[in-house]
Amino acid sequence: MKKLIYSFAALFLAASSYAGPFRIVAYGDSITYGWIPNPNPPSTRYGPDDRWPGALQKELGTNYQVIEEGLDGRTTDARDPGSPISGAQLDGSAYLQPCLASHLPVDLVIIMLGTNDLKPVFDRTPLRIAIGAAHLIDLVNTLNGGVGTTYKNPKVLLICPPSLNPEIEQGPIFGPMFKDGLEKSKQLPALYEAVAKMGGAEFLNAGSVISTDGIDGLHLTAESERKLGIAVAAKVRELLK
Repeated sequence: MKKLIYSFAALFLAASSYAGPFRIVAYGDSITYGWIPNPNPPSTRYGPDDRWPGALQKELGTNYQVIEEGLDGRTTDARDPGSPISGAQLDGSAYLQPCLASHLPVDLVIIMLGTNDLKPVFDRTPLRIAIGAAHLIDLVNTLNGGVGTTYKNPKVLLICPPSLNPEIEQGPIFGPMFKDGLEKSKQLPALYEAVAKMGGAEFLNAGSVISTDGIDGLHLTAESERKLGIAVAAKVRELLK
């Protein structure tokens, strides 16, 4: 009888301690989506292994689950008047909490947004763009269990997007769309690092790892997508030991 009780106790402890793989949401724009660089859009998307979230998943292995949430044109918290989709449109702040609540439990949210905020249609300073990123961190920090659940808030890794490439200014579409964005993009890393620290988030400057080397001056080659995923994996391992 004692053996049976001990067996049940052991099974219960094993079951109650099992937490499954670490769950990570990659929340971003067209770079997270894996947009194939094209100076004359529209375009298509890289395959899973050539998108940075896919490279992240491959590098981390089966003890982690990476959930891709990339949307072309997504901003930090600006509502795009030219959005081709309704609802939350391209405003990252409008969709972030429902997105996370639908994926709970989530251990880590990786946010890489801000490039689309550089568009002159939003008339945003680098500081205002960084404040938009801070807004997203705050939304994660105040998720407070989701909808009818009691999960703790995920950790946050804020990634500053790489600076625009001067080649973008020659593009017939993206040149006017991101007019005067090049210099603004160079000011973002220091500001992003500051708001990450204030919000209790971890920080990674993507520009320290890769450059915006796509032919359109805005997106990444497949090689850079994979390289970014590998660099993010090293950071994730530090956060989710």
